[in-house]
Amino acid sequence: AESGVPQLVQPMIWDYAADLDVEGKVHLIEKYRRCGFSKVWCASAFKGATGVNQSLTLIGHHLKNHLQWLKVASSSPPDVLEGIALTGWQRYDHFSVLCELLPVAIPSVAVCLQALKNGGYSEEIKENVEKLLGMSNLETDTFMR
Repeated sequence: AESGVPQLVQPMIWDYAADLDVEGKVHLIEKYRRCGFSKVWCASAFKGATGVNQSLTLIGHHLKNHLQWLKVASSSPPDVLEGIALTGWQRYDHFSVLCELLPVAIPSVAVCLQALKNGGYSEEIKENVEKLLGMSNLETDTFMR
């Protein structure tokens, strides 16, 4: 706090796990607050981050991650979270093959954005995404066919 860094930067907490530790993230946010940081960001992923050679997006994994981040947000002071960065990883490092190209991840980003916008996910939201994307059956627990 004495360094002045908290007035210059806003930390970002990254976690792409479907079962991220909500309580642990809330404690981490509280720790940042005690160190003088008034705002904290979180980062999720709508594609990538599930395997170096992943070629298809498992929407359910990313949806669960976003639902966990919503729990973190609702368990944190209302003014501390500045926002969420939805990342879409293309590769794990510069020497790796590409993973999940954007076209196969469009349904995932649509589902994740709608879940964040609506504060959760429901059959109605699923139907809305299907309508927006012109899809007859949006699969979240298996790979899209």
